[in-house]
Amino acid sequence: MPDTLSPPRRRTRLFAVAEVRWATAALLLFLVALPLHLAGAPTPLWATLYAAVYVTGGWDPAWAGLQALREKTLDVDLLMIVAALGAAAIGQVMDGALLIVIFATSGALEAVATARTQDSIRGLLDLTPATATVLDAEGGERTMPAKELRIGDVILVRPGELIAADGVVTGGASDVDQAGITGEPLPAYKSTGDEVFAGTLNTTGTLRVEVGRDPQDSVIARIVALVEQASQTKAPTQLFIEKVEQRYSIGMVTVTVAVFAVPLLFGADLTDALLRAMTFMIVASPCAIVLSTMPPLLSAIANAGRHGVLVKSAVVMEQLGHVDQVAFDKTGTLTEGSPAVSEVEAAAGPDLPTRAQVLAWAAAVEHLSEHPLARAIVDAAGSPAPAEDFSSVPGRGVEGVVEGVRTAVVSPSAVTAILPASLGMTVRRLEAAGRTVVIVLRDGAAVGAIGLTDRVRHDAPAAVQSLAELTAAPPVLLTGDNQAAATQLAAVVGIADVRAGLLPEDKVHAIAAAQVAGHRVLAVGDGVNDAPALATAHAGVAMGGGGSDLTLDAADAVVVRDNLAAIPAAVRLSRRARRVVLQNLVIAAVFIGGLVLWDLIGTLPLPLGVLGHEGSTVIVGLNSLRLLREREWSAPDPR
Repeated sequence: MPDTLSPPRRRTRLFAVAEVRWATAALLLFLVALPLHLAGAPTPLWATLYAAVYVTGGWDPAWAGLQALREKTLDVDLLMIVAALGAAAIGQVMDGALLIVIFATSGALEAVATARTQDSIRGLLDLTPATATVLDAEGGERTMPAKELRIGDVILVRPGELIAADGVVTGGASDVDQAGITGEPLPAYKSTGDEVFAGTLNTTGTLRVEVGRDPQDSVIARIVALVEQASQTKAPTQLFIEKVEQRYSIGMVTVTVAVFAVPLLFGADLTDALLRAMTFMIVASPCAIVLSTMPPLLSAIANAGRHGVLVKSAVVMEQLGHVDQVAFDKTGTLTEGSPAVSEVEAAAGPDLPTRAQVLAWAAAVEHLSEHPLARAIVDAAGSPAPAEDFSSVPGRGVEGVVEGVRTAVVSPSAVTAILPASLGMTVRRLEAAGRTVVIVLRDGAAVGAIGLTDRVRHDAPAAVQSLAELTAAPPVLLTGDNQAAATQLAAVVGIADVRAGLLPEDKVHAIAAAQVAGHRVLAVGDGVNDAPALATAHAGVAMGGGGSDLTLDAADAVVVRDNLAAIPAAVRLSRRARRVVLQNLVIAAVFIGGLVLWDLIGTLPLPLGVLGHEGSTVIVGLNSLRLLREREWSAPDPR
């Protein structure tokens, strides 16, 4: 059966983003101009290419900076353009071109990230069908756009169709796969009076559903709204950076003008004053400061990528190191997301079957079923021959003829009255432990019980412990699954704070409450229902092996190899990157401060100014590259 619960990819093509095209052009032109310049080619040749770098890479930030000036804001990108032009004015064309390329590339990456997020949000709307079958008062059917459904309409949902609206079942019975909304690993049985959600998959029976919410108010629509809202309010760090950039820009421009104008007032030569001012512009240019932050974080991103963790930006890599609490989803995150047989019990008494026989009979009947439990039972038993005369009853189970005997696999609630005492105790024990239980019948008599559970990832306990040691607050489990299953899983992996039965908005509220209390929350999940929580958290990590497109795009980082142990390693690497950033900032500040004082107090020769400026850039760059080493991934927490 196709995975209809994951929205189709709506990917903006990389070069469809204008910023990417301009940044690529600037980079290619720079890579052509640089060797010609260094090789002593005719000046008009490489000078023309450098000029093209300035135009292709600089016109967009220059225009944006001029627009900001109209709002009485001095943008740092405009400052970089001015610094680049200033460098060119005194012959340092290459330095200016390099500045242009760095900032054009940064702007392109930001534009791509924004476009991809918008694509994923729009793609989530494709989880709901475009049309719905509406029943009129006489029972007639008509097809209409799902977005035009209104409260009170009754829709018909056949097997294999997606439910078009949130509502209540008024007729029929079926198993509904609603993992994308609640995170439950198994389809939920729905009959008259039960609530269903838009975008969930009807599997076996036909349902009549009375629409209970307008399409724009459905759970899926609210998930979209939550992701959009969280994405818009997620950058307090960015606001701080903008304030710093604004002050630095104003200060640098003010001092540059003063360095040029003040000597003129005292009779200095115009050329000398201009040279001093341009020298100041170069040595005060924040190239080393820019390289103090990005290369360490990008090196950490590259190192994490080699180990199966895709961190989407330098900001995210920095945020990972600040988290002090972790919120886990259950299904598909701490567990594998698919059921497996955990226990088989045969009824007590003489001449009764063995556990192996009970499992084999159940597998023979389940062989033709598409239910997830069926696949788990068949996998556990091997490859038995399928039963004859197979039939399925939604909400009850399946049956067929095995070795000439009518055999059925049913839910315990369907046969409570005929369960032997021993099997009844087994059922209660397994259900109390969070297991899903089925009963095997032979000629109407219960002969055994099979318990199934979602398998815990082998590395989950160690990963949870490692993250608990890295954070100040204990981890929390947020899941849409039932309380018994959640509690049992939490006990295995070492989580004390368990919150079960949550819808996506409940997870968001839980994370928001923790943030109000002062925590920086790292959310880890994998399903569509986790997307709002991942977007709301200080940092969101998606398990990428089976995650939906929206979840992967809403998350800040993706664990592509489904290795939970990679998450604490990424947090440690982020903290090491933050320490390198601080080291680089100190180095850059010392060089820039020293060169600026030399230029203001004495006479700094331009070649020495350029040498000091470029030297500091090289030093911080080499310091940043340390984070590419293999041993940095497994190094202990630097705190």
